Amino acid sequence: MLRIMQRGMVDISLLYGEYYNRDAPELASVYAQGAITEADQHLKILPTLRNIYKEGYAKWGIHTIGGVVAPVFDVGLHCKEPVNTLEELEGKKVRVWSGHLVDTFDNLGISAQVIPQNDMYLALQTGVVDCAYYLSTVAKTVSLQEVTDYESYLHPWAASPWMFGVSDKTWASLSESQQTALSRAGEEIWEITKAKAVDPQREEAAREERKEMGITVLPEFSDADVATFVEAAHKAWKDMAEDSGPEGMSYYNTVTSELDKL
Repeated sequence: MLRIMQRGMVDISLLYGEYYNRDAPELASVYAQGAITEADQHLKILPTLRNIYKEGYAKWGIHTIGGVVAPVFDVGLHCKEPVNTLEELEGKKVRVWSGHLVDTFDNLGISAQVIPQNDMYLALQTGVVDCAYYLSTVAKTVSLQEVTDYESYLHPWAASPWMFGVSDKTWASLSESQQTALSRAGEEIWEITKAKAVDPQREEAAREERKEMGITVLPEFSDADVATFVEAAHKAWKDMAEDSGPEGMSYYNTVTSELDKL
């Protein structure tokens, strides 16, 4: 997609930085799970993330015009047996969605593997994995309540924002009024989705719905366990940034320094 946009073969696209770990690994390491422990922190770090993506996409000849702020969903462990401590996760096989998370759990001495979402249900059903690390708020959309019985909250989702990108070649061909209209539309979508991103009532309602489906919602992971997870996640995040090169480390240092201020 980066190359297609760079060549002007597509005029506009919705871009997600974590996907581009081949051609632009620095963009894939801007933000990672464990970055935030409170949902409101996501809103405060958004300006920093947005500036980084604006700079990063510009190097590919892409002009950004707002975007979509993802909802800050709860992330939890969905298991066949009661699990709400890191100690209880030891000896369990955990499904995750990224290499960064594999490394995070490896740092904790816990076995994890990337399994595509479409295969997650069967993997749980057949015992390939015992637990799924997943967005709890939308777990019903993949029917996790049919193959797991227990859930425990771990942390809020650190979701990279999607950015609207316009090929520089296309942008240059537009009139000033057209550019203004596109910029205004992109900004409007950014603000609308940002206003809806953090919603404790949405999360609580989804939790109650899962209980009605038969899920036993256990007490959340302890503060001590969350701190241990965050430490392991940051180590894996830093390693990923280092592997992506100087720009990746620069982005990592920028984001983490801002997070430290929160």
